[in-house]
Amino acid sequence: MDLNLRTYGFLFSALVLLIIGMFLPSTIALILLTGVFTVFSFLKPKQALLLLLLYVPIRPILIEMNPSLKLIGDAVTFIVLLRVLYDTRKDWKSWFHFHIFEWGFFAFLLIGSFVGLLMGVSPGAVIFQLRTFLIMYLLYFIVSRMKLDKKDYIDFAWVTILVGIVISVHGIVEKLSLRQFLLPESWSAKTLSATNIVRIYGMTGNPNSLAIFMGFAIVCTLYLLYEVKVAQRKLLFGTLVLFSGILLLTYSRGTWIALVVGLIIFILLARKWNIISPLIIASLLGFILVYTPVNYGVQFVKTLDLDIEHNADNVGGTLGGRLGELTSEENIDLMVESGRIFYIKKGFEVFKDYPVLGSGFGTFGDSATLSYGSPIYQNYGIRSDIYGGKNFYSDNQYIQVIAETGALGIISFAVFLLGLLLMFWKRRQEKVFLSNFMIALWFSTGVMGLFYNIWELKLFTLFYFILLGAFTIKQRKGKTSTL
Repeated sequence: MDLNLRTYGFLFSALVLLIIGMFLPSTIALILLTGVFTVFSFLKPKQALLLLLLYVPIRPILIEMNPSLKLIGDAVTFIVLLRVLYDTRKDWKSWFHFHIFEWGFFAFLLIGSFVGLLMGVSPGAVIFQLRTFLIMYLLYFIVSRMKLDKKDYIDFAWVTILVGIVISVHGIVEKLSLRQFLLPESWSAKTLSATNIVRIYGMTGNPNSLAIFMGFAIVCTLYLLYEVKVAQRKLLFGTLVLFSGILLLTYSRGTWIALVVGLIIFILLARKWNIISPLIIASLLGFILVYTPVNYGVQFVKTLDLDIEHNADNVGGTLGGRLGELTSEENIDLMVESGRIFYIKKGFEVFKDYPVLGSGFGTFGDSATLSYGSPIYQNYGIRSDIYGGKNFYSDNQYIQVIAETGALGIISFAVFLLGLLLMFWKRRQEKVFLSNFMIALWFSTGVMGLFYNIWELKLFTLFYFILLGAFTIKQRKGKTSTL
């Protein structure tokens, strides 16, 4: 394995510390773990990025067990930022060199924040939303100003794969135990709908997030298949089979569609026909060796007549049944009545009332409204009791942008997105491998934005902005880049 033993040892130690931290008193966990990780991050900024690859995917289960662990990611990010600023202090002017996509992003954030405050959203809620958008952008700022090489990218891939294996094994245990083992009590006791109980949630606490992570893990595995020694390829192919099976068990239709779109575009642009065969074989084996045995295992566990209070009759699930829900009359009626279609309509109602600047951050289906509520929901007949007393995500990034930031925000967000695509496309003319991947990821992200608040999902933006930072490093290095 190319990941050096010292780094590997640290990451294993970090995982052990995080597991111990789940059971420590909150104050001790906060001081001890945050202190240890921040000191290490300043001394070893590259390894700190690997630490985030370990921490962020499992953060939901960590903070469910011990909420004091939620600050570790932010603390590590800010400490590494300070270290990068210190290291580049002689070239401080470079701190303020921004691409056009960044200016569009900043304008979007400014509009949403300013209008949100005008609409009566609390400053705390606005700051919360700003943090959601900005915290992972800082990783792009950090990575783009670091000196990374191919070995660092290989380490990045290996850590993602190792974390993916841990999450996959945990997810299988979760599924086979009917959500009773290795989960926080609050998660085990949660009553899931018939459409969701068939899905693996995993350490990410969300099947869609798990599917997105598996997508990145599969990409990292494919990358290493062509970078490592022949002896390691069997191990990597085995993990590819495992990840493919777990991806199927998430039943995440939106992610499946987005991954297929990205894959097709990448193959057409990069002409990497040789990845088609291992993907098809791994997917078939994932279905045969992971997906099917796990579902049969669930059926066996159900015959043991365990005392499970949940609706365990449907926990097996089928791919056909899950895909069939897309066009079922019942599912469409539900989306119109209280789901995605309902909130798209409500979003356009908000846009009609606030067409220029929107209603502001913290008002419609964003991260801030989940914690702080919204001052406008009552005006539009949006009730929290639809979601069991909880507020909602818009589950569509675009309708949120439309409703919260209006025409000016739409333009700013378009500058952000199209600025990224233009930058990737220009580099494609130099036949840079990463640019083709980033173009494919751009389109895949565009599709995911139809189903999720994708730019607010830390698990996604963690990978996206690190990869974006790596791309801009290669952009500075020029045509000699090998990535």
